[in-house]
Amino acid sequence: MITKNISKKNLINFLIIFIIFFLDRISKFIVIYLADKDNNSELFLSKFLNIQLIWNDGIAFGLLSLNKDKSYDILTLFISFIIVIIFFMMTKSEGLKRYSFLMILGGAIGNVFDRIFNKSVPDFLDFHVGNFHWFIFNAADIFISIGVFFVILSELFANKNKNDKKI
Repeated sequence: MITKNISKKNLINFLIIFIIFFLDRISKFIVIYLADKDNNSELFLSKFLNIQLIWNDGIAFGLLSLNKDKSYDILTLFISFIIVIIFFMMTKSEGLKRYSFLMILGGAIGNVFDRIFNKSVPDFLDFHVGNFHWFIFNAADIFISIGVFFVILSELFANKNKNDKKI
């Protein structure tokens, strides 16, 4: 039936996306639950890591935070469009690059889910050294960042190999 038409490769791809989405959802659920239960957004404070819930209505790392509903909806629609483009790029990729796109997709779908249903994305991981704090982020952002890093890396090596073959 329909499962015969789904290849093993596609099944693995969707499973990877689902696992990343699930890990993101469960981490956000736990942090939101604990923050609501204790009525405190500061859940864990240490020398280098704070777990502190904030609601991000912008894009990556709080950039482009918008207060207007229409602007927010347009940004969410634009991000959804980018996800579709990344999906098609993933279908045309192989190896490390494909898995990189899968990480980006899983994380992006997790964040778009929050944008649609919560009107903002819960961020809670705050790494810092002394008074220098990096942007607060979540599990989806980790997968997106790792995926982007490996896409760039695979492109650099692919271009290097193409240049080496020309010589």
